[in-house]
Amino acid sequence: MRKRDQFVFSTGVVGYPLLFVLLIWIVFWFEVRFGFDFNNFGIYPRTLVGLRGVLLSPFIHGDLSHLWHNTLPLLILSASLFFFYPRNSWKVILIGGLLTGLLTWMLGRTANHIGASGLIYMLFGFLFLKGIIAKHYRLIALSFVVVFIYGSMIWYTFPIDPKISWEGHLSGLIVGFVLAFGIKKGIAIPQKYNWEKEDFDPEEDDFLRHFDEDGNFIECLPEPDFQENIEIIYNYKPSDSNNSEEE
Repeated sequence: MRKRDQFVFSTGVVGYPLLFVLLIWIVFWFEVRFGFDFNNFGIYPRTLVGLRGVLLSPFIHGDLSHLWHNTLPLLILSASLFFFYPRNSWKVILIGGLLTGLLTWMLGRTANHIGASGLIYMLFGFLFLKGIIAKHYRLIALSFVVVFIYGSMIWYTFPIDPKISWEGHLSGLIVGFVLAFGIKKGIAIPQKYNWEKEDFDPEEDDFLRHFDEDGNFIECLPEPDFQENIEIIYNYKPSDSNNSEEE
């Protein structure tokens, strides 16, 4: 990928997050409209049947407040992932979501763990830490924006509310950090200035040539020692007025 094309907006940047959010809203509407209760399809730790929740739990929410509080963070963080990490976005979502569910299944309390919050914490952990590691100024800026907006979420990785799956939040955060360290290919590379390159020659740099050995500024550069000989050849074509025709 060329350096000027490292961050390119596409329809998928907004389209994929919108489709996923729309799907979880449709699932919630289906529950309310037809009187179903999908909570039993969540992650039930350390049981074989509870493993189905690893794939299904992100689409299941307990009530409208739960769904709404997950909608905006999921939209913003996933759109940021697709824009700033286009070559790794699906890898982060699929592998991160799977590992978050499995870790919740191993560490969680004996209860049904539902909701997309584990996925949100995974995205938060990845976007924050990966920007710092990558050392790209745009990715670092993204890290600061993410932690500024959603930094308070860190408190919900602790058991402060028995109704909240802090195990899922903590699992997502851990997985996001692991992926930030583990994924190294396909990350935007910071652009180097000419003076940072290994083949940089100060004597050939137009700016540095304006300074002498003592660091004094030279307003006019010295003329080259050689003069290029230019030979000019004129070709004359005589006009033939006798052979002209009139209409």
